[in-house]
This record gives sequence, C-alpha cells and structure tokens, in this order.
Amino acid sequence: MASLPPVAFSNTVKIDQEFKKFSAPSLPFEKKNHGTKELDKDLGSFSSEFREALSLIREGNRKLESSSYVPLLRECMENNSVRGVASIHSHIFKTGFCEELFLMTFLVNVYAKCGEMASARKVFDNLPKRNVVTWTSLMTGYIHNSQPEFAIDIFKEMVEVGGYPTNYTLGIILNACSSLFDIEFGKQIHAYIIKYDIEYDASIGNALCSFYSRCRCLDMAIRAFQRIEEKNVISWTAVISACGDNGNSAMGLDMFVQMLAEGVEPNEITLTSVSSLCCTMQALDAGSQVHSLSIKLGYESDLPVANSIMYLYLKSGCISGAKKLFDGMNTVSLITWNAMIAGHAEMTSHADDGLSAYICGIEALQIFHRMQKSGLKPDLYTYSSVLSICSSLVALEQGEQVHAQTIKTGFLSDMVVGTALLNMYNKCGSINRATKAFLEMSTRTLISWTSMITAFAQNGHSQQALEIFEDMRFVGIRPNKITFVAVLSACSQAGMVDQGLAYYEMMKNDYKIIPVMDHNACMIDMFVRLGQVDEAFDFIKKMDLAPNEFIWSILIAGCKSQGKLELAFYAAEQLLELKPKDPEIYFLLLNMYLSAERWKDVSRVRKMMKDEKVNKVVDWSWISIRNKVYAFKTDTKKHQNDEIAKLLVDLLDRAKAIGYKVETNLEMTVHDENEEAIVLEPAHAHHSEKLAVAFGLLNTSNEAQIRVNKSISMCSDCHNFIKFVSILTSRTIIIRDSKKLHKFDNGQCSCKDFGNLV
Repeated sequence: MASLPPVAFSNTVKIDQEFKKFSAPSLPFEKKNHGTKELDKDLGSFSSEFREALSLIREGNRKLESSSYVPLLRECMENNSVRGVASIHSHIFKTGFCEELFLMTFLVNVYAKCGEMASARKVFDNLPKRNVVTWTSLMTGYIHNSQPEFAIDIFKEMVEVGGYPTNYTLGIILNACSSLFDIEFGKQIHAYIIKYDIEYDASIGNALCSFYSRCRCLDMAIRAFQRIEEKNVISWTAVISACGDNGNSAMGLDMFVQMLAEGVEPNEITLTSVSSLCCTMQALDAGSQVHSLSIKLGYESDLPVANSIMYLYLKSGCISGAKKLFDGMNTVSLITWNAMIAGHAEMTSHADDGLSAYICGIEALQIFHRMQKSGLKPDLYTYSSVLSICSSLVALEQGEQVHAQTIKTGFLSDMVVGTALLNMYNKCGSINRATKAFLEMSTRTLISWTSMITAFAQNGHSQQALEIFEDMRFVGIRPNKITFVAVLSACSQAGMVDQGLAYYEMMKNDYKIIPVMDHNACMIDMFVRLGQVDEAFDFIKKMDLAPNEFIWSILIAGCKSQGKLELAFYAAEQLLELKPKDPEIYFLLLNMYLSAERWKDVSRVRKMMKDEKVNKVVDWSWISIRNKVYAFKTDTKKHQNDEIAKLLVDLLDRAKAIGYKVETNLEMTVHDENEEAIVLEPAHAHHSEKLAVAFGLLNTSNEAQIRVNKSISMCSDCHNFIKFVSILTSRTIIIRDSKKLHKFDNGQCSCKDFGNLV
C-alpha cells in the first residue's frame, strides 16, 4: 500500500530471540571489520561529493551539524554499504551526536535497509530516549528483513512502556500480522483501532482490508473497505485484489466497475490486478476493455500491466493479440519473456486438439530461443516452463539441450528445475535419466519424491517405486494423497493386491488421508488387472462410488479381457452417459458391438451418432525430427509408390510371418478432402501413428528412439502392430496418445497390454 511503508514480505526467518541481551559497547563495531582501508576499497560506487565530504569528516577541521550526516547515510543506504554506515556511525559517536534522536532514528532505519538488524537493534537499545518514530522505524526494519515476529514483540514492548502508536505504526503492525497470518493478534489491533474510532481513516482501512484478505477473511476485508470515509485508488485496489486473492474474481470486477462509476481513476497496480481477474475468469471481452483503458490512461508501456494483459490473451486463446502486444513492447523484461513462454505452455493444455497443442509447444520453444538470442539469461522459472513444455511434447532432444544449459548456468541445483527435469525425462520415457536426475538433486522435497515414485510406476517399474516410497518414509518425508496415488498405481500395474490393500489402509489409518476418486480408481484397476472383475464391482458398491470416466474405462478393459461382454457393454453405456458427445466413446462402443456381431446394437449406436450429430474423430499423429514437426492423418488411399507405404507393407508382411494378425472386425471413420465420411477397416487404412512411426524409421539413425504424439487413443490393432515393429526393427518406440504413454521395446509395452483394451 502506498499509504504504508514500502516493506517487502517473504517467508519468515526464525532466529533466536536474543535481541534484548545485547550489552552496550563503547563502540558499536570492531574497527577491524570496518576500517578505513576496507571502506576506501568500496568508495568506487559513491559520488565524488560523498568522497569529499567523508574526507572532510576524517580531517575533523570543521564543526559539523547533526544534519550533515543524513545525506551521507542516505548514500550509504542506496549503495547498501554497511562499512560506510559503520564508519559514519563511529564518527557520530566521537563527535557526541549519538544522543540526537532524529539522527539516531535515521541511523536505525539505514542499518535496517542495509539488512543489519542486529546493529539497528544495538543503536535502538543505546538510545537515552525514544519516540513513536523510533519504535516504528525498528518495527519497519524487522518486517523489511522478513522478521515480522520481532516487529510484533517491539510493538508490544512499546505499548507496555506507555507509547502510543500512530496510524502509520498500526498499518505497519497489521502488515506484520498479515505476513505471519496471525489473525488473533490482528483482531486485537483492530479492536484497538475501533476503540480509538479511526476505522474511517484511509490508511488504516487499507491496511485492515489487506490484512483480512491475506488471512482469507474476505467478508471482513470488504467491511473494512466499506468503513473508509474517503476511499482513494489504493483503497479500491486493495479490495479488488482481496476479491481476486480469495477466489471471487466476479466480485472484484464488480468493485472495479463501481470504482470507475465513482470517478476514481485506476493506477497501474489496479489495472494489473483487474487484468489478472479477467485472466482467471477468461473474460476476454472485459480484458480487452481493460487493455483499451490502460492505453487511454497512458499505461500501455507499463511492464506489469502489459504482462498481465498479454497473459490474459494467451490464456484465453487469443494468440494473435498476445503476439501483437509482445512485438509492440519497447522494453521486454525477463518477466515478459517468461509470461509469453508460460502462456504458450498453458495453451498446450487448453488447445482444441493435440496437434494444436503441439504447435503451441513448438512456438513456446521458439520464443525461448529468441529470448536467448536477445541476450537475456533464463532464470529458474524459464527453465521449469521450458522443461514442462518438453514434457508435453515428448521432446527429449530439446529437453537434453535445456538440461545442458541448466548445468552450465547453475540452475540444476534448484529444486524446482530439478523436479521439472525429472518429470521431463519420465514423460519422454527415459526412466534411467529420470532416476539420475533424482539422485543428483542436492535437496529433495515431497514433490521430488512423489515425482520419482510416479515415474517408476508409469514406466512399469513397480518394485522400484515402492522401494523409493519406503526410502522417503525412512528419511522422514510425510506422504500426501498424491504420493499414495502413485504408490497404489505401482501396485495395480504389478498386480500386487495384498501390498496395495496394505498401503490403502496405511493411508487411511496411519496418515489420516481420506481416499478420493484417484485412490479408488487405482484399487479397481488392481482388481481388474488380476482378472477379478467381480471384486472390482463389489469394491465400487462397498465404497458407494459414482465411477468417473477413468474407472468405467478400466472396467471396460477388464471385462473385455475376461470375456464378460455384457458387463463390458454395460460399462461402455455408462461411460457414454458421462460423455455423451465424445466421438471416441461412440466408436469404442460401436466396435465392441461389431466384434460381438450384435448388429441391432450396431445400428442403434450408429443412429445415436447421427441423432446426436457426433463430431468426427480427428486422428492425427506427429513426430519431431531435427526441430521440425511432421504431421500425419489416417491414410485413405494406397500409395504403392510412396516410401512410407512400401515400408509399412514390408513391416506388415514380416509381422504376419512372426505371429501378427490384423483385426478386421474394427471400424473407424475418416474424412476425405471433401470432408465426406469414409468408413474403413484397419486392413484398408493406416492409422496416423503407423505413418508417423514409419516416417521416423526412415529418417532417423538405427539407434534413435522413435517418439510420436497422437491426438486420440490407439486402437488395439495398432498397439499390437507396433509391438511387432519394435521387434523387427530393434527400436524403442514411444507413443503418447490421448490417454497414456506407451513405450514399446522388444515386443513389450509399458502399459502391459492393458491400455489397448480401451
């Protein structure tokens, strides 16, 4: 808040409360630490006037006024020179000005701004008298140096000795309460404010509003705002931010409209907050109006405002608007580049289809390269965003390049970057490198441990996942519900029912974690993989579950593998009720009825698809080779002279010779150049992943892994075919479809052939 001191908040640093034990020394510092020679080395950054004044002080030929020290101390503060402050402090002591209250209060403030709170406290303790400004300066110093608990102690001490806080002091101490989330003491300060009838004051009301917002009491924050008699732009900004911080963006926008209606002009902080609200709500129209207003008010070049509006455009899918804003910036900071990269990363999650998501990811990597060419050095946020993008793209080559850069720049030791690197290697199917990244972490958090457990589980190494979990518990890291999802998933993939049940009970009884849908889905998956479909349905009844899409998909796969077709049809119909517009589910159900030769049901499903106007299935696959993306869709024609088609025919013949059988009882619909629907059997078409894999085989070295992304899930025929291709070519083939990652190696898939049943 502008009406309060410019304090910075961060995590509270706990230190022993020894500040009352300092004795009063003859001189505040030892000379060996702040000698003249050491100070002279630091004078290069000081002005010539400072050096001249310091020289005169040392000569001692002139009688000085106490006010003469103020500009010198201020320059020391601006240069963060503790030695300079200490040297001037020594001279103040020698000349007898150490009892000048104004000067010594200013000295407390200077030491605090330089991060020397122990020295500030020594000066404070040696003062023969103190006023409210002196007390407040020390409190401000503690908050500025992330020690708000000491600020509260000083406030209590001031009140005990009969000191009366000003409005400014009360604002400072409310900031301390906010930083500590100390709602109880904050309410006591509020009671004091009510007692002296100063709630109406803008600075007090602003501080109360921010305090209650930080403590997640939005109603109280709004009440504090409403009691302010003369609301200024800071008051309105505080309440708008409070609404956003407490999950009520719509109310925040309403407050902004009221603010404009009352003729209060927003500042750059207000516009940044409102843009963030629009971003949260993905209210592109409102955000565009905020953008226009920011231009009208002259804030179009303000970086925080521009960054927030740019991120709004990105998150709302308005790439052109974001690029136009970005390209029009005179100055592009690292924060701006990071926002652009993170925004594109966000777009990969919200794109209409997998190919669009992939293109957004590639654009994000291109922006990252542009940033590097501009001369700016990435920070940990840049690297974590880029590694996340490489994960979603299954872009191992680019991920390795980023890994090398993190080593060179020293960011690899950062916990966030290290965990992002682990996840990248995991999602690219490189479990050995993921393990190496985990082992090389200097510090491991719960997130790091959970990521490693998940990586082992997803890559089919269940025993290692459980061993890592036990290691985590041994070193004293307490698992959370996400950790147990990974553990139960590892048990389910390996068919470890007894261990899975034991961990399920451990989660509930030892760690008091209430099972959620993901935990129950893992338990059902466990039963189904062992062929215990009836037990899976019994578990659903026992837990009184309303199965989600994932659980019904598991049950469909289990019932199909066990030949329990009636239960499979029932599960598929239930899944269709959950997602009545999903074309993949319609084709799943249709193919199940085709396989069972239930022609009436086939006709019924086709009629449902026609009546519901189900969207077409867009089957795209894409592969990145040497930083270029190649996309493929299902082939509707036979290109006998095409190199890819020739390779596929050869692979098909060789696969048949060693046991592969084409599934001819499946149906899919593709669209020709005129968008006309064509119904094809697998024997007469190549699904897109086959084309992408063949292209990769033709255009990469014999040792290289093939990495393909696919917009929809793989069919069982393609899944079986790629298994045989991995044998014939001695290649590792990784395909990430819409449901999971499949790592094919020597005829085996990481999904244990379970993923192809859905």
